[in-house]
Parts: sequence; structure tokens; C-alpha cells
Amino acid sequence: MQLLISPASPYVRKVRVLIREADLMGTVEEINVATTPLDSAPEVIAANPMGKIPALIRADGPGIYDSRVITRFLDDLAGANLYPQSRIWEILTLEATADAIMDATVAMSYEARFRPADRQSSEWVEAQWAKAARGIAAVNSRWMSHLTGPINIGQIGVACALSYIDLRHDGRGWRNGNEALANWHTDFGARDSMLATRPD
Repeated sequence: MQLLISPASPYVRKVRVLIREADLMGTVEEINVATTPLDSAPEVIAANPMGKIPALIRADGPGIYDSRVITRFLDDLAGANLYPQSRIWEILTLEATADAIMDATVAMSYEARFRPADRQSSEWVEAQWAKAARGIAAVNSRWMSHLTGPINIGQIGVACALSYIDLRHDGRGWRNGNEALANWHTDFGARDSMLATRPD
């Protein structure tokens, strides 16, 4: 199988971390592609008509896409139990929260990188940050107990979302008022899977 990636994407990183935690490095080949929201690479469109990454190309079926679909598929393939059934609805909600933080902060990046300066909206950017900040605060206040114990996809998603903020929006100071989550993120970020997938 081949995974189409761009290393800076937090959605891609979530899949890449799972691949390493599930010991699937010998099963999934990572293919770096040059693609943007304004000009999707042809190989990405061939795998995902929406033109988004990550996309997983399989030999025995059509390509599958959306990071949550890919991670669920690979977890099932490996039997890694990163979606533990005993807490499945809480884990899925935590993963959805992490993805929503990614959605908001990636949108902020796109506004700055791909929209002409005279058409950028600071109000819209601040509204996206407000969404992300609420998500971060919710994880810090409600979900910390789910960030302990055996690794799961919720933990991976949260770590990748927060690391993306560090990469693109470090000046936002998300750690202020979220000290428990900040300490957890420091510890989780030292995992081999996180170090190996760190964007340059």
C-alpha cells in the first residue's frame, strides 16, 4: 500500500504516527507529493476526487481517504486496538475534537498562505482560533483522563493537532491556562513515533 503525504499536514501526521505505533512501516510506503489547496496533484486526485491528503492506495481495492477512515482501516488491519471498544464513543469524540482543532488551525494557515493579502479577513481568522481555543480548553478540562493509559487514536490526534499549532501558530500561546495538557503534550511528543514524523 502507498500513503500519499505532505509531512506538514497534521492529518497526514496522525496517520503516520499510527503506522509507527501499529508497526506497519513494512506494509505502507509513504509517498511525498507536492500539492496545495489551489492545485491538487494529479496522483492525489486519482486516489481522492476531493484532491486532499492523506490518501491510501490499495492493491486490492479503491483508494480510501479522510484521515479518520485511513486510521480506522490501518488499526483494523494491524489489530493494534488504537480504537478500544471499551471506550469507543469517548475515543471517537476525542479524535473528532482533535480533527476540529486541525480544521480550524489549517484554515487559518490557508487564509494567510493562499488568499491575497487584501482579501484576508482577520475577523474570520480570529473566529477560527476561537474554535481551536475552545477545543483545546475542553481537552484540558474534560478529557485528560482519556489521554492516559494505553495509547489510542484520541491521544495521537490531540498530539498532532497541538504540534501543528506549534508549527504554524506558535505565537498563539495555547499552553497558557492549559498547563495539564501542555505537560502531557511534552511527554507524548517524546515518543519515537512523534519524533520520527516531525516536519522539518
